[in-house]
Amino acid sequence: MAELNGRPVGADELQALALTNYGHFTSMRVEDGRVRGLALHLERLARDCRAVFGAELDTGRVRELARRAAPAAGTGVVRVTVFDPGLDIGRLGAGGRPQVLVTTRPAGVLPLPPLRVRSVEFVRDAPEIKSVGLFASLRQRRAAQLAGFDDALFADAGSAVSEGGTWNVGFVRDGQVLWPAARCLLGTTMELVKQVHGSVTEPVRLGDLAGFEAAFATNVAIGVQAISAVDGLALPGSHPVIDLLRRKYLDLPGDQL
Repeated sequence: MAELNGRPVGADELQALALTNYGHFTSMRVEDGRVRGLALHLERLARDCRAVFGAELDTGRVRELARRAAPAAGTGVVRVTVFDPGLDIGRLGAGGRPQVLVTTRPAGVLPLPPLRVRSVEFVRDAPEIKSVGLFASLRQRRAAQLAGFDDALFADAGSAVSEGGTWNVGFVRDGQVLWPAARCLLGTTMELVKQVHGSVTEPVRLGDLAGFEAAFATNVAIGVQAISAVDGLALPGSHPVIDLLRRKYLDLPGDQL
């Protein structure tokens, strides 16, 4: 299903999104009409709309459009993409008219099996914004998969770990949850996990990973997913702290969309 401002979208209206890839989005896992971290998703959309288009977004209207598209029962993923169908890439400073595209897709069954990831020196452009420009990140994922891994883990030139291809990364050390202090997308799942379980944030370098008990990835689609390997370093595919985080996250009731 795909609707632009609450009506079926035409191919001509999607042309600007397909050809210029300029916009931003959020993806929400909807379970029986409820969304974990709904306020965080709406805040992100409003914040990114100001950053990308210099415009205010009516989040109440966004919520209404997302509710129209969401499955009435069961589980699905609703993606809200904000873009300008009339975008002129030669006059981006002239202001835009961002519109709301809502699409849906099936949701996977949680939990998912552990990830095996390959580290790569890479920093996303404007990592704080959840932009539709995923080419560079997905290219790193493809390269990692061709090398026999599931995904890529990003680190800067100084080996400081930041995030994964489309997910946040966390670690367990001495029973405590640790998040990397680095520029990254502040994912809604990561923020919710922080709310339900104490943690610390500090710089993490690739050379530090051997001293950790476990590692995990978080986003809406995967929830809390263990990481069983980083490059040649084996990590446990399950851990009591990761299991606890997963339970706490899944136990969140969510908000009515």
